[in-house]
Amino acid sequence: MTENANRQIARAAGTVMFAILFGQIMGLVRGIIVARTFGASPELDAFFAANRVSETLFLLVAGGALGSAFIPTFTGLLAKDEKDSAWRLASSLANAVTLVLSLLALLAGMFAPQVVRFALAPGLAADPELFALTVNLLRIQLVSAVLFGLGGLIVGVLNAHQIFLVPALTAGLYQLGIIIGAVFLAPSMGIYGLAWGVVIGATLYLLVQLPSLFKLIVEHRSLVTFSLGLQDSNVRQVIFLMGPRLLGVAVVQLNFWVNTWLASQMSAGSVTGLYYGFSLMLMAQAAIAQSVAIAAMPTFSAQHALGKQDEMRSSLASSLRGVILLALPASVGLMVLREPIIALLYQRGEFNERSVEIVAWALLWYAAGMLGHSIMEILTRAFYAQHDTKTPVMIGTVAMVLNIVFSVAFSRLFTSIGWMPHGGLALANSLATALEATVLFVMMRKRLNGIEGGHILRGAVPSLIAGGGMALALLGLLKYGAGLRVWLLAPAGVVLGGAVYFVVLWALRVPELRYIINGVMRRLKR
Repeated sequence: MTENANRQIARAAGTVMFAILFGQIMGLVRGIIVARTFGASPELDAFFAANRVSETLFLLVAGGALGSAFIPTFTGLLAKDEKDSAWRLASSLANAVTLVLSLLALLAGMFAPQVVRFALAPGLAADPELFALTVNLLRIQLVSAVLFGLGGLIVGVLNAHQIFLVPALTAGLYQLGIIIGAVFLAPSMGIYGLAWGVVIGATLYLLVQLPSLFKLIVEHRSLVTFSLGLQDSNVRQVIFLMGPRLLGVAVVQLNFWVNTWLASQMSAGSVTGLYYGFSLMLMAQAAIAQSVAIAAMPTFSAQHALGKQDEMRSSLASSLRGVILLALPASVGLMVLREPIIALLYQRGEFNERSVEIVAWALLWYAAGMLGHSIMEILTRAFYAQHDTKTPVMIGTVAMVLNIVFSVAFSRLFTSIGWMPHGGLALANSLATALEATVLFVMMRKRLNGIEGGHILRGAVPSLIAGGGMALALLGLLKYGAGLRVWLLAPAGVVLGGAVYFVVLWALRVPELRYIINGVMRRLKR
């Protein structure tokens, strides 16, 4: 039974990974086009800083509710055939999300100058033209927060009805909107075209889901109300349950604001460097850890509900082994090949060698934390499967406070030794996340009376050995292949690194390789 559950997680993770990769590829295309158009410029710093406000509003209001309370409550009502109650809940929350986000967006727009000057990016406020630009970009992008809030709620409704394809397309369509802004609007509007691209992407994010939603409403003759439903016990339950998650989101966003606040006072391009460096690390982390976590969550939840603690322990250990197996080479590869990869992807147009250097420096320190990010992703889902949202939030809150302290300390340390200080902000994130993952692991180990540490260690040690061999091979390639063009050096590094890692694991007889090879062969036969 346990082996079947682990294989089910692996198969589902492959499917989810494919869907995530589609959105990540669209995001990569977006990043390449934006980098070519604007480089690591002060104007792009202003854009990314301004975007932080609308993103925070959406994650606080809609993200907090959807992440912890709405989807399980709505799905539970449907499962009990209480469809009228379920749709009243959805309608009430849609009204509440739209109203709250509209009011917050209006307030943020009114006080945008104060937000930029005192809370977001005081370094940009030192330049009057850059300050005015940031304020204007912030106000334009606030529209997207409302659209995302309503669209995010619809994603939950569709997923509860086992509709996954259309919601999976939304992330890619959002990126498409920004691409439209960069390609068609930016030539005449400059950076403002990119801001309107965000609004276009948010509109596509919402509109693509409406036909499926209207079909459900018609088929089930569902109730759509225009009330906030505060007297509804289900609405009050969602509001109550979203509290811990809301706090966790707020703390994470506070850390991003602090990083933007600090980076805005560093050299031009630092905000952009952090954004691109984190995005590249997150792209790999999402394909690896998020796919496994999303696939494992239903299995963990079922095992906990049935009281099968031994099976959950085994499934969790296998998931952690798999994540370590994949995240370690990705981390090593990004750290060693950071400059060739970034040059291959972005170095064209306004994105020059200096821009490559700025982004590569951030990516080096972010990639060092990929393993911590990946392990944390799995462990957090294991806590949620046990209906415990408080423990990860409490630990995450402490970690993010440490992150802020580390950010200030490391940026000053880097400055004192002549290094670019924005790298210290990336290192702070990696270290705080590693500490968070460690504490989560210890807590879960106590809760499950062990997590088969020996089994995990027997997988981690070969991965470390293979990762070391991979790093040596890549360093040798960079030394003796320095004269190669970047379009040849970067792919050669990826192929060489992957081959060395695979061969060493094969020589060490790591069993996960057999599962991967058998899975690929089955798909090819189909």
